[in-house]
Formats: sequence, structure tokens, C-alpha cells
Amino acid sequence: MNFSLSPRVCVIGGANVDIHGVTYQPLRLRDSNPGTVHVCPGGVARNVAENLSRLGVDCRLVTAVGKDPHGKMLLTHGREAGIDMRFVQELESAPTSTYLAVLDRCGDMQVAVADMDIMDQLTATRLEPLRNAIGESSLLVMDANLPDDALAWLVNTFPEHDVFADTVSTAKAMRLKPYLGTLHTLKTNPAEAEALTGFEARTPADLDRTADWIHAHGVRRLFMTRAEDGLFYSTHNDRGHVSLEQDESHVRSTTGAGDAFLAALVYARLQGWPLEGTLQFAGAAAQLTVADRSPSSPALSLTAIERVLKI
Repeated sequence: MNFSLSPRVCVIGGANVDIHGVTYQPLRLRDSNPGTVHVCPGGVARNVAENLSRLGVDCRLVTAVGKDPHGKMLLTHGREAGIDMRFVQELESAPTSTYLAVLDRCGDMQVAVADMDIMDQLTATRLEPLRNAIGESSLLVMDANLPDDALAWLVNTFPEHDVFADTVSTAKAMRLKPYLGTLHTLKTNPAEAEALTGFEARTPADLDRTADWIHAHGVRRLFMTRAEDGLFYSTHNDRGHVSLEQDESHVRSTTGAGDAFLAALVYARLQGWPLEGTLQFAGAAAQLTVADRSPSSPALSLTAIERVLKI
């Protein structure tokens, strides 16, 4: 693959401080589990933006943080990671989003609590003054953490832009349903797809039905990450499954793998790569990410991905 710098991307959505607890032994419910606790920047949109920046993309982040120590942490880390943070909204009316997750010893999330009420304040009214800053980008990424009027404003204001979207969670996936016809690419997982469509996404027949429904609603490309079952993808011209192999001994956390995958999809789109190369590149980005306990791995780079692809 030939790697090159890409045009600007604007990512709009959630930014959190992540608190991850990882157990030493199999998780026991309703009990105190010995383990480790790790605090780091997180959030789907923020993670995607950091990953894009590490891939050499000129990336702007639009999100909301509180005027508190967590907000300051996210702003500082984002700048250090190379993200354009000038358009992050600092609000006094709510605390910075916090995501509390418990992971098992294999790095898989077992349960989480997301305190993201501040995102409800990232409304169309707050986005309107950023019209030029957002519109100067060649591609938009948005997540379902955004309130409905913000989602509507984005897709209606920039109909000429390719829009990539992430369903985020089962609780928020339905927010994207009215706007599926405006999406170029949708990244989801089985549980979120089930919440969005209303039917199961488990067997091969289920997945075909899900893809048909999503395409019928206007989405051009679907990518569904399925944990140990790999990836299901579907476009108007191709459909299939990819095994995302990973040495379990190297897995520290799967929390940010999907965000790295989405960032890599964006990069590949900017490069104009065909689907096969896109899948290889995105799979390598996810593989690098799960080897780090943070949801955005500092080890992610074009050089590192190229090294993985050559193995």
C-alpha cells in the first residue's frame, strides 16, 4: 500500500474520561474483584480523532467538555496527540463525560456506565457558529452520542460530504435511524444493529437480512465488528466475513478496537483504496489497538500498520 497525507476530517461527537477496571481473575458479580484501574482519555469521536491524527490526517474534533480537571485533561491530551481542538466547546453547565467500564482479564468489557449528559448540550444551536470550520473538511465522522437536532443539522447542512457514523451503544443506536439515507458508511456491532433494526444479527442469514435492511434505508457501506467472530461487511457490490485474528496473550483491552477500525476506514476512503485493501488496513489498526490498555494506542501509526501487514 502507498500511504500519504490526507485532506482534513472533522469528527463530531463524544469525548470522555475513561476509567477502566480490569480483574485479575474471572469476574465475580456482586463482589469486590482484585485488579487494576486505569484512567485515560476516551469517547468514540475523540478516539477516532486521535487515531486519525496518529495516521497523519489533519483532524478537527467538535465535542463538549466541562470546565473542570477532566475537561482540561482531554484538551491537553488532544493537543499533544495532534488533534485540532480549537472547536471543542467548554461548558460550565455540566461536568465532562465519564465512562466507567469493568473489563475481564481477557480485556473484554463486561459492563459499563456512561455519564454523558453534557453531550445533550452539543445542540444545533452550538454547532451553527462552527459551520465554516466543519464544512471546510472533506469528510465528516459523527457518533450517536449527539442529540437529534445536532444529527439533523449536520446531515442537512453538509449534504455534499461523505458522512461516516458509529452507533456507539444499544441505547443510542436508534438516534441514527432517521439519517441512514445520508450515511456513506455505518460502523456498528451486532447488539447495536439489533437495536437499530429490531431483529437479530447473529446467524449468517440474520446478517444478510440486517445488511439488506440497512442498505434499503440508504447506507452505502456497512461494517459490523463481531468480537471473536471477526467482521461482517456489506456494500452494494460485495458482502462477506473477515477473520480478525489476534494472539489473545497480546490483548490488553478491546475497548477502542472499533474506534481504530473506523478511523482506518476513514483514512482508506480518503486514499481511495479498494475494499480489500481497506479491510486489511482497518484490521491491522484494530489489532494494534487491542494490544494497549488505552482505547487509543500511542503505538498506532502508518509505519506500525505497514509492519503488521507485512507479517
